Amino acid sequence: MTSPLTTPAFEGRWTPRLWGTLLVLCAAMFLDALDVSMVGVALPSIGTDLHLTTSTLQWIVSGYILGYGGLLLLGGRTADLLGRRQVFLVALGVFALASLLGGLVDSGPLLIASRFIKGLSAAFTAPAGLSIITTTFPEGPLRNRALSIYTTCAATGFSMGLVLSGLLTEASWRFTMLLPAPIALLALLAGLKLLPRSAREKDHNGYDIPGAVVGTASMLLLVFTVVEAPHVGWASARTLLSFLAVAALLTVFVLVERRSAGPLVRLGVLRSGNQVRAQLGAMAFFGSYVGFQFLVTLYMQSLLGWSALHTALAFLPAGALVAVSSTKVGAIVDRFGTQRLIAVGFALMVVGYALFLSVNLHPVYAAAILPSMLLIGAACALVFPSLNIQATNGVDDHEQGMVSGLLNTSVQVGGAIFLAVVTAVVTANAPAHPSAQAVLDSYRPGLIVVTGIALAGLLITLTGLRTRRTQRSLVVAKSLQEEANAEPVGVRD
Repeated sequence: MTSPLTTPAFEGRWTPRLWGTLLVLCAAMFLDALDVSMVGVALPSIGTDLHLTTSTLQWIVSGYILGYGGLLLLGGRTADLLGRRQVFLVALGVFALASLLGGLVDSGPLLIASRFIKGLSAAFTAPAGLSIITTTFPEGPLRNRALSIYTTCAATGFSMGLVLSGLLTEASWRFTMLLPAPIALLALLAGLKLLPRSAREKDHNGYDIPGAVVGTASMLLLVFTVVEAPHVGWASARTLLSFLAVAALLTVFVLVERRSAGPLVRLGVLRSGNQVRAQLGAMAFFGSYVGFQFLVTLYMQSLLGWSALHTALAFLPAGALVAVSSTKVGAIVDRFGTQRLIAVGFALMVVGYALFLSVNLHPVYAAAILPSMLLIGAACALVFPSLNIQATNGVDDHEQGMVSGLLNTSVQVGGAIFLAVVTAVVTANAPAHPSAQAVLDSYRPGLIVVTGIALAGLLITLTGLRTRRTQRSLVVAKSLQEEANAEPVGVRD
């Protein structure tokens, strides 16, 4: 269903209400990404104030990821079935309340619970918001422009979360928890007035309750297993049994979806090569960046002795580059297509990560660190909007929420899996005598893994370019053959 708000867009100019709608959705996406990155810098202060162990602190981060990654498929389909506007606004209100709770609690378990609730609410706002954009702005240049701005806000939020956390933690870690609450409340009030109303899907053949239960359980268990694996051991009986249970649940999920009249995820969408490449690319993109940020933060704070704010500012050029490119990426996509931009972006990521392998214990920021930050920032500006455009193009309005949830699931699960892998590699190479140089050397295998993940994303994308060239060659050859077989004009037997 297309909103009436799209009508002015066809005239070439966006109305103030269209801009307001996009701003509300961008604010929610900014908050989702901000919350993922902002808590990391505040963890030492939280642990000291609440007397928490390292394992408990880890769950302040993992609790959010668990709720976010585990419920995204359900969140996306719920938006399609119950109405995107309704689902978005209710979830945004829950997000604001959970943020307020997180800033006021005085115990670790309550803080973890608030983080889980925030992740759960983000699992509904993210796919609902993306599907509102894709059903409000028609496919083509208008949607590409809107999605480039929207996804740039997500990347900017993730980058700026480090900077804001560094600033706020200097006063109190509670401000990092409380900051999203007033922003979410303002976005909620604006959304009540500006967001287009969407009818519930009527001909949906019932609710896929078994699929929702099994799909949600499989995603929750997968994220939980990956998060816990570095601590209990990848080869431990608990981890192996958990992965077996995940495989069994996913098998059941596929069987349920194939037989359901109104599936949670219509498996037919994955027959599209572009869709599969978008999902795998999202996993590689976010997984490699999260692993890189994790290692670089450890390098700067633990080995170089930089403060949280100093570390945050070191990442700022990447975030700034993403922010200033928001209005231009859509036009670039219109001209060159998503596959080429994703390929160029992954190539820049590979080079940026590879350059960082040469850092030492006495780096000159402008020469050793800044080039990587600029390359990675440019890559984020190209890859993330293009992946969103590629995943949602050619999808019917009534399935936009489902596809949005699938893409966000790929992002979150990719981040959780690859961060756990990078952590395991670094832990396996930890030196017996931890001198500064030995610790830095133990980080390099992790950086190699990060570079390899980005390279895999590049290779996956290049298969799409090769397929397009092959298809184009076949079409040209067919046309030439038809022309040769045709009777020349004016020639008679």
